[in-house]
Amino acid sequence: MPHLDYTILARAAYTVTASFPPRIQFLGRAFRALISVFFGSAYKLCGEETGEGSGVISANAALPGTYDYGEVMRSVFIAFAASYAALDLTGRVTIANDRVRLAWLGGGATAMGIGVWAMHLKGMLAFRLPVPVEYHWPTVLASLLLAILASAVGLYVASRQKMGLVEAVTGSIFMGAGIAGLHYLGMTAMRLPATTRYSDFLVMCSIALAILFSLIALLLAFDLREETKWTVPRRLGSAIVMGAAVSAMHYTGMAAASFIPAPPPDLSHAVNISSLANNGIVIVTLIVIVAAITTSSVDRRASTEVHRLNRDLERRVAERTQQLEAVNQALRKEIAERQRAEEEVRRSEDRLRLVIDTIPQQIWSGPPDGSLDFCNSQWLSYTGLKQEEVQGQGWQRMLHPDDGERVLAAWRESVAKGTPYEQEERHRSADGRYRWFLVRGVALTDSEGNIVRWYGTNTDIEDRKEAENRLRLVIDTLPVLVWSKLPDGSADFLNQRFLDYTGLSVEEGLGWGWMNEFHPEDRAEEEWRAAFAAGEPFEREAHLRRADGVYRWFLLRAVPLRDELGNVVKWYGTSTDIEDRKRAEEALSEAQNKLAQVTRTQAMGELAAAIAHEVNQPLTAIVTNANFSLRQLKASNPNLDELRTAITEIVNDGTRASAVISRIRGLLVTGTSRRAELNINQIIQEVITLLRNELSRNHVYLSTELAANLPPVQGDPVQLQQVLINLIINAIEAMRLAAQQPRKLLIRSAKNADGVVVQVQDSGPGIDQVLGDRIFEPFFTTKAEGIGMGLSISHSIIESHGGRLSLVSSSHGALFEFVLPVTMND
Repeated sequence: MPHLDYTILARAAYTVTASFPPRIQFLGRAFRALISVFFGSAYKLCGEETGEGSGVISANAALPGTYDYGEVMRSVFIAFAASYAALDLTGRVTIANDRVRLAWLGGGATAMGIGVWAMHLKGMLAFRLPVPVEYHWPTVLASLLLAILASAVGLYVASRQKMGLVEAVTGSIFMGAGIAGLHYLGMTAMRLPATTRYSDFLVMCSIALAILFSLIALLLAFDLREETKWTVPRRLGSAIVMGAAVSAMHYTGMAAASFIPAPPPDLSHAVNISSLANNGIVIVTLIVIVAAITTSSVDRRASTEVHRLNRDLERRVAERTQQLEAVNQALRKEIAERQRAEEEVRRSEDRLRLVIDTIPQQIWSGPPDGSLDFCNSQWLSYTGLKQEEVQGQGWQRMLHPDDGERVLAAWRESVAKGTPYEQEERHRSADGRYRWFLVRGVALTDSEGNIVRWYGTNTDIEDRKEAENRLRLVIDTLPVLVWSKLPDGSADFLNQRFLDYTGLSVEEGLGWGWMNEFHPEDRAEEEWRAAFAAGEPFEREAHLRRADGVYRWFLLRAVPLRDELGNVVKWYGTSTDIEDRKRAEEALSEAQNKLAQVTRTQAMGELAAAIAHEVNQPLTAIVTNANFSLRQLKASNPNLDELRTAITEIVNDGTRASAVISRIRGLLVTGTSRRAELNINQIIQEVITLLRNELSRNHVYLSTELAANLPPVQGDPVQLQQVLINLIINAIEAMRLAAQQPRKLLIRSAKNADGVVVQVQDSGPGIDQVLGDRIFEPFFTTKAEGIGMGLSISHSIIESHGGRLSLVSSSHGALFEFVLPVTMND
């Protein structure tokens, strides 16, 4: 983070503090020593804290920042001007009495507080980060009030008739705490995608500096409050010291902060301070400070002149008690001088009002009862009303008829409770047209919390409202149903397409009324509430009823909007009609099932000889044992033990033939997929039994490596058998082409992190990598008589089971592998 050259600041402070009065020279020496020692280390600490010079910024490193030194100098200038005004106003507060003293104390605190507050705000605006920064305006306003309060404490302490060390230290603690609180409260008003971390050491140093500089300021102000000690160079020098002190405290506090990247913040009540607003702050602040100094100067000149005239009058009365005419002339002169002084004050008030009237903003104020007694020229020019016409409740005539009841109810509530007022309203212009305004009002309260006066502004937001209407028009014309919901899932917005599709009115659809448009099977409110309560994005397919009563399939997608703490503040989502897609998927699934059935039938046709041998073998054994049994029965002395053994073998062979036929029938029967928990090793063994004769006929040596205690998988046994049969038949045909090599087939099963793995590896010529990229495409085959659907269908079957089928690179033959997810048991 770049920093100011504090060496220059230290030299300037040394020059100024050398002219301190003898009674506070020890403070000057302490101040110079503190600057020369502290700011060098602070600069080093700031450089290390931001990682400056490393060239690398990690994800957890502070954001790099820079200073706009022009803005920095303007902030320091404001600090000098505010310090000068504070020293100037201290004398006026000291010599004033009763209500006049309170008026000067309040006005001086306001002018000084605005100056200190503007200096701190300008100092923050001078700091540049590579992310957008906005400011939470209620917090900014609170920091302004805190600055005014701290200034009031300082003026009160410095304007007392006597100020001992205890009073000075106590006042400096309160004033320093207020200034430090102003700074860090202003820092909390920053809204940016980052979190703020503070260096405890620098924070404590900034607070200590604030208290120390407050003590110096009180002593300087107390020493210079007497008019006899007042000189412009001396007061300017003291103002420079005070301004430098305030600036040093601020930039020390800024050095204590670092900004770590974080999610986007909540921008409610946050504003972006543009260059125009930035310059406006400077202009208004300087106007207020200059007005305060001017008023003080005018009052000082008037008071001095009145005091001189009074002394002159006393002298004249004493010397010329008999000269009535001379006395009368002196009285008339005195009256004329007073009138001129009053006229000068009135002119100052007029100039201040002129400043308010030239601000490009509608400004108004009124007493605690909520009526208005002042509107600036911008307000009057827009409405075409006169000042006397808006007095009391006359301002209400500009409200749009449709907004009147809402606006007045909200305003009365704010007046009754003293809470800030903020409403969007339509105001009638002088030409009779209405425009949207954002109206804000805040109450000024006394020390006891009683409302003294209301102040407010009206900001034209017509262009913003038009943009919002255009955005709503875009949302209403999108070809999807768009909605937003509160964190609990209750709807607070439904676009026009949603209302048109369902036939609901806005009132019927908001809240949980939208739930009634779902099919009863999809209307489980507990499940919907649980989905919203989980706080994670989700998708769900459901039937949504059309206005004519017809249900159609919709895909609902929802994503949450979170605040800076991660809490869900809003749900946004869409509902997309997928009825045609669902029908297409059903048609595709049916076609795939039929094609799979054709493929299985074709495979069984190719295995007809092997199947016939598998069935004929037990049938031959049955016939042989049956003939033996008949011969035994015809014999005069049959051997019952041998007869019993033969009959038992007949039963076993019949069962064996029945099992073969059942497995073949299961592969050929057309039906819906049935899923169940399966032992994959059992599926492998059943396929091996079915293809045993085919393997023998082709002289293929089969070996298996089946892992024990494999977890069950969820699947369709017929479909998984089809995949294994296809892979084994392909392997047999591939090895048939390699006549000079031994024909070996290896089937493995194992468990891995993804589920259960099954591998089929042959000793054939393998598959070229170029062809390997296309073997799962439909109708792609390297066999003259093949149709190219076996591997494609097998790939689809495994994917429908949530797994994957792939060709694995191998140095010996072809290696196919498929993975199936395991069944999760509760």
